[in-house]
Amino acid sequence: MTMELDVFVGNTTIIDEEVYQLWLDGFSVADAVKMRLENGALGECEVSGEVLHSDTMDQYRTFQMCERLLHCPSKLANQLLFQIPAHHQAMLIERYYEFDHMFAREVLGKKLSKGTKKDLDDISSKTGIALKSCRRQFDNFKRVFKVVEELKGPLAENVQHHFLLSDLLAKDYAAVVFFANSRFETGKKKLQYLSFQDFAFCACQLISYWTVGAVDNMMDDMDVDLEKEFLHDLKDLKVLVNDKDMLDQHKSLVCSQLRGRIRVFTEMEANFKNLSRALINIASKLTNTKDVRDLFIDLVEKFIEPCRSDKWTAGDLTLFLTHYTSTASTLETFRYQVIWERYMGVVKSCILKMYHD
Repeated sequence: MTMELDVFVGNTTIIDEEVYQLWLDGFSVADAVKMRLENGALGECEVSGEVLHSDTMDQYRTFQMCERLLHCPSKLANQLLFQIPAHHQAMLIERYYEFDHMFAREVLGKKLSKGTKKDLDDISSKTGIALKSCRRQFDNFKRVFKVVEELKGPLAENVQHHFLLSDLLAKDYAAVVFFANSRFETGKKKLQYLSFQDFAFCACQLISYWTVGAVDNMMDDMDVDLEKEFLHDLKDLKVLVNDKDMLDQHKSLVCSQLRGRIRVFTEMEANFKNLSRALINIASKLTNTKDVRDLFIDLVEKFIEPCRSDKWTAGDLTLFLTHYTSTASTLETFRYQVIWERYMGVVKSCILKMYHD
């Protein structure tokens, strides 16, 4: 049987976005063809299954040849092998570096090393994400980390500049890099209810207010490392719980602001000193690397869980943390307002994001 085909010859590389996504998701050519058939590809272009298979294979071959360029996105615009319009180049890059939040949640805070890469089989089984896609996403995390970890300047901007990503995706990568560098504990059972988006929000807060770059944008590694001097100065906040008169005065000021305004006033009044000690003790221990890594589990176990057990609402918590922070700054003998507000601003934001009532 003879088949006639109309052939058009051009030098612009044709990119099928649907097939590209199937390739990124780790599907084989055979599986991709099957999915295209199920989606009605034959009806759209009135071709045989054989032609569809050939087209899919050709697309896959193109993507595989482009992949080495995608590892350094700026090369894609300067190469001559593929004539790809600018808007298609941007799509190829953005989608190649997009990642599944479920996958990111599994590797968040872990070292981006061969040891973690060996766990990808388990992560693939747990999340239902194809192993090939898991490997691509992990390798992208590792590649971005290596490029930006030693650079001066804002972390998200560095990611965006070197990998030509959108603002939102660059910020998500900044969170991954930040967590990988500081190795925050995210895997414990009590933290499993928190999503990647929850942790990414907290990373943004920490980067914006607790890193070296938060106070000096000319420092090396400005957005990757927490500022050691700030963490050391947090020990000074212990006066708020060690000085009995100051603790009592702080409690009195908070209670006067919240009486009649929160449903759990009785529980708050009874537990004020324990809650205050929890927040101050977390702050005072952040000079130790292990305690920095345990920041989120400490916030959950020592503050969020006690509030949850007393059935605080998010609204109750917002009012409490707002007045807990502001009233301390009015205490006559308290001399650490700047450090206090810098610490509590981040802690308040993170707690409210992590508190699912």
